[in-house]
Amino acid sequence: MHRDIEKELISWKSQKERYPLIIRGARQVGKSYLVETFGKTHFQNIAVVNFEFQPQLKDCFQSLDPFEIINKLQLLLGVQIKEDNTLLFLDEIQECPRAIMSLRYFKEKMPKMAVIAAGSLLEFALRSPDFKMPVGRIHFLYLEPLSFSEYLDAVGSQKLRNFLSEVELTASIDDVIHKKLLELLRSYLIVGGMPAVLKEYLPGKDLMNCQRIQTGLLQTYRSDFGKYAKISQHINLQKLFDTAPRLVGQRIKYSNIDPNTRSRDLKNALNLLTLAGIIKPIYLTKASGLPLGAQINEQKFKLNFLDTGLMQNSCGLQGQLSVEKNLMQINAGSVAEQFVGQELTAYSDKHQQSSLYFWAREKKNSMAEVDYVINIGSNIFPVEVKSGKEGRLKSLRMFLEEKKSKLGIRFSQDKLSYHDKILSIPLYMIEQLPRFIKSILRT
Repeated sequence: MHRDIEKELISWKSQKERYPLIIRGARQVGKSYLVETFGKTHFQNIAVVNFEFQPQLKDCFQSLDPFEIINKLQLLLGVQIKEDNTLLFLDEIQECPRAIMSLRYFKEKMPKMAVIAAGSLLEFALRSPDFKMPVGRIHFLYLEPLSFSEYLDAVGSQKLRNFLSEVELTASIDDVIHKKLLELLRSYLIVGGMPAVLKEYLPGKDLMNCQRIQTGLLQTYRSDFGKYAKISQHINLQKLFDTAPRLVGQRIKYSNIDPNTRSRDLKNALNLLTLAGIIKPIYLTKASGLPLGAQINEQKFKLNFLDTGLMQNSCGLQGQLSVEKNLMQINAGSVAEQFVGQELTAYSDKHQQSSLYFWAREKKNSMAEVDYVINIGSNIFPVEVKSGKEGRLKSLRMFLEEKKSKLGIRFSQDKLSYHDKILSIPLYMIEQLPRFIKSILRT
């Protein structure tokens, strides 16, 4: 199961000034598989330390001296760990804060040693008041569920992905190819991008088994509550976790989640699930300049869930996804909005944690709301997830006029087009967005 982020790992391996690397991301997005596969492919040896399965190995990090650590690990693991040909993989590193601290000394005293760490609930360890982060001595990469483009690779449709990467803005995609891509998109919306679900789907395309795996993953996330929250907080986490998939695309009011629970308690639950990577807030931004995050209103936000497959499972949407012709209308458009947010996140810079934003005008007799606001380079663009004619894009037009943006973006299941400052892109081509934008701006 190829992951695009592997290109970043290959680049990291070849760097002369190589830093220890931490892979961050939600549980079950494929961090361990990614690193172990990379290690077996690009190194002579790989030494794997899993602090969850091998808690006794934490004692190797009582001393932070990397030479002592390596000597102890060699004896206990029974493997040779050499600077010139071995990848040291520290998995579930959040279970051993001293191992995180040791990364600084690997950089300073054993700079040639290739060290990668990963952890499913790492964000909580990094924010612990007792933890001292080795600032400036480690680099990060962020892993998300498989994107639709990675899904095409996984299901054997690499040629279609290659075709999309070469389509020109003025080209017309044949109906038969357009329909095939929409069929693949429909299956992705059901299966999603979680590696365990996709692994179950690939041999026989059995969607019922996929639903079973998805249900198990959702239960795994519930079981994790005890790892990062007090028992008294579990009920609020449960409420938000169960409600969030149904609220995708809507402005969030805590009273809609539970009118009998204090907003402060639900906000705390929101912060915890955000740190766990299960939900991603989409904050209202003024979009008057960069960075977009400098102009947000934290009191006004929407939500995206971790994965479209998990979202539809939680909402019970498989039947509707299987038969509804217009993908834009499923669950009042929330599935399409979830997908677009997930795709924008998947194709963002892997070296920093991505953020999502939306824009709204709330003046009397002049209300408007744009689903997403993004920046590509120094340019800010409004994004609508909407079917229908371009003339209906009232909010998009308002944004273009008010912010003097160079063009607006519409994602739908219609074909590719560009007319009157509106770039319309089919949902299956979101990966190509930066390429089309650059092409338009050049002309």
